[in-house]
Amino acid sequence: MDVKSGRVDLSHGAGGRASAQLIDEIFRDAFSNAWLDQGNDQAAFDVPLVPGGRMVMATDAHVITPLFFPGGDIGSLAVHGTINDVAVGGAVPLHLAVSFIVEEGFPLADLKRIADSMGRASREAGVPIVTGDTKVVERGKADGVFITTTGIGVLAPGVELSGDRARPGDVVLLSGSIGDHGVAIMASRENLGFETAIVSDSAALHRLTAAMVAAGGTGLKLMRDPTRGGLAATLNEIATQSRVGIRIAEEALPIKAQVVAACELLGLDPLNVANEGKLVAVVEAGAAEAVLAAMRADPLGREAVAIGEVIEDDRSFVQMTTSFGGGRIVDWLTGEQLPRIC
Repeated sequence: MDVKSGRVDLSHGAGGRASAQLIDEIFRDAFSNAWLDQGNDQAAFDVPLVPGGRMVMATDAHVITPLFFPGGDIGSLAVHGTINDVAVGGAVPLHLAVSFIVEEGFPLADLKRIADSMGRASREAGVPIVTGDTKVVERGKADGVFITTTGIGVLAPGVELSGDRARPGDVVLLSGSIGDHGVAIMASRENLGFETAIVSDSAALHRLTAAMVAAGGTGLKLMRDPTRGGLAATLNEIATQSRVGIRIAEEALPIKAQVVAACELLGLDPLNVANEGKLVAVVEAGAAEAVLAAMRADPLGREAVAIGEVIEDDRSFVQMTTSFGGGRIVDWLTGEQLPRIC
């Protein structure tokens, strides 16, 4: 990436290779510290004056188009997304903060609808919104409304999850079908009509992650929610952080028939499509059965499956065995597949 003369483009927000380069060469270089340099979606840190106390903090910005979509809206998505970033770090989410940037002329009825949706989502999750801020900018200076949420949570003693902990022989688990959210957004955006409605999978995963932590113990290495860039980006992030390879099986991937059909129509790869209510876990082989059982006992993980394994690979490639018995590299998304997706 040419920092001196280059400019930001949409691919830098897509969750793929360009996003990773932007983070590494601009933000991580400027903000470098022991917590940030771990490269996770949240930071875990000791709490001064509380012996043994550890907390987790995560923040996220939401810029989705359209603001309202089948299965949710920008408000519920903002709550779910930040809760999930805290939860996949192994923590119990406690509180949320929210910041709104609202464009002049935005309908108050829509703002009320978004706020009510956020309130319902936070109450259902049991994670209250305890503080916030609102700014209004001139007409044309924003696209309706942008929302930033920050969450904090607590880590139980002994819970150590991080993207750099995957080792050869570990099992890769997936909590359910992929591609639902991204296809729901695109279908709504383009007014595409399908015989079966495709609904976003947006959901708060903290109860599922708590069950997984309890079942997996030290055998649970890491969890990630495959949002921007989809499953492909998440697996590549893990492989790069842990300096390992990952091999998955195409036949093991749960993808709904209507999502496959929509992706074929739109020219998308389901592996690159965003999810907002699914997670990936890497688990020691000896703990995989117990963690998988715990996942399937939760409504948000009843379709959980083992999709592959961690392997030795100095190149940190993610490979997929196809349903025809061949193989392909599952690479980072290199462009902007679905802009303004979360």
